[in-house]
Amino acid sequence: MGKISKSLLMCLILVSSLAGCKYKDISDGKSSPEEAIIERILPDYASNFIVELDSTLDTDWFEIESKDDKIVLRGNNGGSIASALYYYLKEYAHCQITWNGTNLKLPKQLPKVPGLVHKKTPYEYRYYLNYCTFNYSMSWWDWERWEKEIDWMALHGINMPLAITGQEYIWDEVYRSYGFSDEDLDSFFSGPSYFSWFWMGNLDAWGGPLPMSWKESHRDLQKKILKRERELGMKPVLPAFTGHVPASFKKFFPKANLKQTNWGNDFEDTYILDANDPLFAEIGKKFLETQSRIYGTDHLYSADTFNENEPPSNDPEYLSALSSKVFEGMKSADPEAIWVMQGWLFYSHREFWKAPQIKGLLDAVPDDRMIILDLATEIEPVWKRTESFYGKQWIWNMLHNFGGNISMFGRIETVAAEPAKALADSNAGKMAGIGLTMEGIEQNPVLYELMTDNTWRDTPIDLNDWLKKYIRNRYGKQTENLIEAWSVLVKTVYNGKEIRDGAESVIVARPTFDGYRRWARTKLNYAPEDLLPAWDLFIKSIPECDTYDGFQYDLVDLTRQVLANYALPLQQEFARAYQNDDRVAFEKYSLEFIELIEDMDRLLATRQDFLLGPWIADARSWGNSESEKAVYEQNARDLITLWGDAGNRLHEYANRQWSGVFTDFYKPRWEYFFKDVNSNWGHFDQQAFDDEIKTWEWEWVNSRKDYPIVPQGSSTAIAKELFEKYNKRIIPLTKRLPEIKYNY
Repeated sequence: MGKISKSLLMCLILVSSLAGCKYKDISDGKSSPEEAIIERILPDYASNFIVELDSTLDTDWFEIESKDDKIVLRGNNGGSIASALYYYLKEYAHCQITWNGTNLKLPKQLPKVPGLVHKKTPYEYRYYLNYCTFNYSMSWWDWERWEKEIDWMALHGINMPLAITGQEYIWDEVYRSYGFSDEDLDSFFSGPSYFSWFWMGNLDAWGGPLPMSWKESHRDLQKKILKRERELGMKPVLPAFTGHVPASFKKFFPKANLKQTNWGNDFEDTYILDANDPLFAEIGKKFLETQSRIYGTDHLYSADTFNENEPPSNDPEYLSALSSKVFEGMKSADPEAIWVMQGWLFYSHREFWKAPQIKGLLDAVPDDRMIILDLATEIEPVWKRTESFYGKQWIWNMLHNFGGNISMFGRIETVAAEPAKALADSNAGKMAGIGLTMEGIEQNPVLYELMTDNTWRDTPIDLNDWLKKYIRNRYGKQTENLIEAWSVLVKTVYNGKEIRDGAESVIVARPTFDGYRRWARTKLNYAPEDLLPAWDLFIKSIPECDTYDGFQYDLVDLTRQVLANYALPLQQEFARAYQNDDRVAFEKYSLEFIELIEDMDRLLATRQDFLLGPWIADARSWGNSESEKAVYEQNARDLITLWGDAGNRLHEYANRQWSGVFTDFYKPRWEYFFKDVNSNWGHFDQQAFDDEIKTWEWEWVNSRKDYPIVPQGSSTAIAKELFEKYNKRIIPLTKRLPEIKYNY
């Protein structure tokens, strides 16, 4: 996955617990958490900053000013201080810190702040993460990587992160207290790549068994995560019980009222304990008490009762009673409990969740004890059709990413304007915050910089002005070429029209003559040739900007996107050749298609952000034996390809355009396709091919191989080479692209 530069990674250190609130010079050697984050981010400049804490106000705020040769960062907690630091770095030092490119090229003498800068946030909550993020991006993170991310959260104003690492240890302890054995629990806990859906009650056991070493190591990791988040003024959201129990539950509680349910994505049934069963309250209380004893609490609890599963009844009274039971279970263990609910179900299953059902579910909980995450507000603002969630507090969120895919995409104008518009809307009810609820991170950094810049303002962002600052901070200079390039990107990949999420390349699809597959959706929100001027302008900007990490990432990503788009007209050429019984043309375009895959792999190999190797190596690093390492590697390979077993309908949902995946998975898969077509010319059977290739895919998922973990080659040199090779080929073939009748 994409990572902040190694120089920053080397700077990360453990820090002491929260110190006092009065002024303290950072140079005295006794760092508070607020000072320690400055030391981690700017080790060579830390002594140039003074930290002053004043927590007398309830609202988060910060101030920045120069005092003699020092920069004073003043605020009410660690998060505010970190935000002040990042505001200074962006506005006065023209720096930037993202997952995919960091610029910390500071002058020897830090720029002074002209006067006093004072900022306060209109948003009580700045939420971060989605259950899915913990797997599509975070499955294999260690403390070093988590420490970086927590710093990123603080710098970007996050104060309400979802914190569900180590949850499996709590459940292990709870169920063992009832006498459950290893055998009983091995058929319950999933493998590490699938925790999100296990936690949400969608599947059991898949990708397991889960060893105790994982449970214990991630218990300890969660303690570190929570300690650091709390030191920096964050209030983590921990999980609560929603009824999901092991299949072996009946063995211990034969009279328990269980509902057998199925997620519908080719996994076995799971079991939900009825909220009216007395055991529901008992287990829910025991879970929260155990969790609080081990992890502490900030009284915020995540609970999603029907994630992509329909309730057994649409009776509002039934839904109200169920909701009441869930909340009472929280309150019995923690009288101060506040329920944080993902509002995804109101979007994904809108045919079930009409106004009476939503109102029934929400009305059972006091308005001040529930917060609704409008999970995909930038796609569809559910708050507008629910009377602002019928009086509940709610948070405006950008979902943006599905499956951890890395296509260039986003609703950039919506993100710039709509949070502030909602805040000012008299119909917005109790809008209490903004948030990021992407399924995967480490992609499209511009969208996340933009969204988090809403934190310290209550008016819409002027996108043109904002992008000019973004360009300077990211690339070291602001040129007409780069401004024009970003104007093209705003009108094309980032216009957010027509499609829900980023289009995929046909390369990642299970091979076919069709122009798409269910989870390799190739429909673009722009004409592909309209993106080419941006590519040209980035290539022209190489001499001025090639020493900047962010520029190199964007150059590779843009080149990748152009070539990913080009794969479709190329694929349709060999499809046309087959239909026309033209074996010469078929051979020509099929060879060019394989060559394109190889070229893209070489390009992506130049950036750490696009390597398969770290994903596999990080997975294996958690294993204490070869058998454990094999399970984790299988989990890592499976999630990004088949998702489940050989016949699973989610194949390609979480695809990755990474070096290693291109040459070791996509390329041989397409080669098998071309071989099969040639062997059965005129009688090619798509279904027979699919049935055969599934076996090969499953063998790949279960294979053992290391991949490079260090980038190879020059990003700029290979991007220029591919520009010269492909630039003039793209438009002629793109103009020949037939209309594809999309059916999804």
